Amino acid sequence: MKLSVLDQSPVLGGADATEALRQTIRLAKRAESLGYERYWVAEHHDTPGLAGSAPEVLIAAIAANTERIRVGSGGVLLPHYSPYKVAEQFRVLEALYPGRIDLGIGRAPGGMPLASKALRYGRQKIMDDKLPDALLELHGFLNDRLPEGHEWAGLQATPATSSAPGLWLLGSSDVSARIAAQLGGAFVFAQFINGDDGPSVVRGYREAFRAGPLGAAPRVAVAIHVVCAATDDEAETFAKALDLRFLFFEQGQFRRPFPTSDEARDYPYTEWDRMRIRENRKRMLVGGPEAIRERLPAFAAAYDVDELIVVTYAPTYDARVRSYELLAAAVGASSAT
Repeated sequence: MKLSVLDQSPVLGGADATEALRQTIRLAKRAESLGYERYWVAEHHDTPGLAGSAPEVLIAAIAANTERIRVGSGGVLLPHYSPYKVAEQFRVLEALYPGRIDLGIGRAPGGMPLASKALRYGRQKIMDDKLPDALLELHGFLNDRLPEGHEWAGLQATPATSSAPGLWLLGSSDVSARIAAQLGGAFVFAQFINGDDGPSVVRGYREAFRAGPLGAAPRVAVAIHVVCAATDDEAETFAKALDLRFLFFEQGQFRRPFPTSDEARDYPYTEWDRMRIRENRKRMLVGGPEAIRERLPAFAAAYDVDELIVVTYAPTYDARVRSYELLAAAVGASSAT
């Protein structure tokens, strides 16, 4: 089974954003040594607890500090941006690190409405019904394949490159899955966002898939929270901090720091909170190495995929790193220790 990483560059344990970004680069180097397939970074805005607001910049820093691992976005929020500008950014990355760059595209706003408005700066958002056209333009610019008669025919995204980034569409619903299937695109289901109906969404993607400009055969991966520690009890302690973080986000408390284990233990949970925690646990796998070794292949089998993209939160950076180390060893993905 292939394992990959999605890192949102959390600001943990009293660190600042500068340290969080340095931790992302260190973690990417460790993930490469452990045999992980890809390392993707996210895009969030006006969210002080997450330092990753510009994946195209962070990708360059990560690729410069690694040698083999594929590096990419999980994902660039195309509805805010010009496909031409995104294509040029990722052609620069591809020119610098040929054969190693992935371009994951997301539909989410990546922040609150005010941030979205500022990002677009008066421009209209690319709506879902127009997203296929934007994706086709992006693919055309990346591969010099805009059709004759197209509005931008003859316009080249520079620099010229002999290869193109891998293009993926990311989503937590059947909307993105349908668009990917319609265009022949690769699809990543975000189980770490939506814990319901994932296998049915992926089945629908495969059933609806038609070879198209973006690809000839279905390609699927699934992204999920995994919290692994030396023992089940320790993993559960770390996961409770993630439970509380989810509650804060659901309450609109985006500016609160990541909870500590003590804060999660002492928080005055209501019955509603506990119900939401049970529901949110569908978005994660939690346990020691033996439990994860048993659960992860079964989870992948439910989706019929051979690649999982892992999001790991823990109250400290060291606990996050250890989780990825134990996970790699548990499922046999480790190439080094």
